[in-house]
Amino acid sequence: MDWSAFSLSVVLAMSTVAVLLPLGLLIARLLAYRQFAGKPLVEALIILPLVLPPTVLGYYLLQAFGQHFWLGRLFQAVFGYSLNFSFCGLLLASVIFNLPFMVQPLQRAFESIPVSLYQAGQLCGLSFWRIFTRIELPLAWRGVLSALVLTFVHTLGEFGVVLMIGGNIPGQTRTLSIAIYDSVQGFELDKAQAMSLTLLLFCLLAVAVLYLSPRQSKGARA
Repeated sequence: MDWSAFSLSVVLAMSTVAVLLPLGLLIARLLAYRQFAGKPLVEALIILPLVLPPTVLGYYLLQAFGQHFWLGRLFQAVFGYSLNFSFCGLLLASVIFNLPFMVQPLQRAFESIPVSLYQAGQLCGLSFWRIFTRIELPLAWRGVLSALVLTFVHTLGEFGVVLMIGGNIPGQTRTLSIAIYDSVQGFELDKAQAMSLTLLLFCLLAVAVLYLSPRQSKGARA
């Protein structure tokens, strides 16, 4: 078992969730409540990582993070190292390809909240922040949980984009999915089986939490 790769995958997943949660809440709430010119295009761009092959997305991110694009040059100038083949590059790429997994469940959750509740909160003199924290978030908690779990497990299992951006540097960019691939390539099948089983059980447990919560809620209402 490559525990270094496993711990790096978990850290990457947790960091991605921490960055994406506030960003996803902002974007999802805006898309759920506002109508504006270009909204279909914005929604299409958010969903794009779901339909693009990981190698295609990874290729364009590799170019954007390199020295031939302003983002890569700016990061190199400020921090002194390249986004490509670094943990920061992995994290930024992870945020981009996990955006639909965070935004979509949150947007659907906010869309299910009646607008009249928000209007009632305004009539009662509640501030935007109090309405958001006291009314909207408690009603959207299942969407928040779904977004957190889906983003976390998808980050753990991502292979194509991670390999394109991070390469395979032990202790820095080598995630568990890449370690499994290397083990299979090296005919270390027992090692690959152990790591695959660990990842499978870890993701199964996380997804089970997602499906367990609504069932408990239904049982409580019954």
